[in-house]
Amino acid sequence: MNNRNPMKSAIEEALKAGERGEVPVGAVLVDSATGEIFAAAGNRTEELGDPTAHAEVLAIRDAAMAGGNPRLENCDLYVTLEPCAMCAAAISFARIRKLVFGAYDPKGGGVEHGPRFYDQPTCHHRPEVIGGVEEQACGELLKEFFRARR
Repeated sequence: MNNRNPMKSAIEEALKAGERGEVPVGAVLVDSATGEIFAAAGNRTEELGDPTAHAEVLAIRDAAMAGGNPRLENCDLYVTLEPCAMCAAAISFARIRKLVFGAYDPKGGGVEHGPRFYDQPTCHHRPEVIGGVEEQACGELLKEFFRARR
């Protein structure tokens, strides 16, 4: 894949997820040195009937399988929404170097909200975390999606 703006690519994945009727969350994994995108995914929980098919988990699975290594230490993850606790754990287990997310999620987030997974003493790997990147654009995607369903 190419060297595009990773958060813009994650937003594109989120838009595709929304078009499929999924909650519009997108994620991309990039090489931390080159910015090359290794994996990109959007939510597929409804399509796959799988509650773990969050964008982050799907991107991590794809990158790990493609590279033949469950540890993605030289990768950065860009995701449009603050990861939930499950995704925060997957990010930690994959040893991802940096997590960059768009919109904060006070209700379901597991990084800056809720369980604050990386602040727990049982967390073995804590990525660098940067929140609020393209926050308005990412948040608007979600607001529009849920507004249309009410």
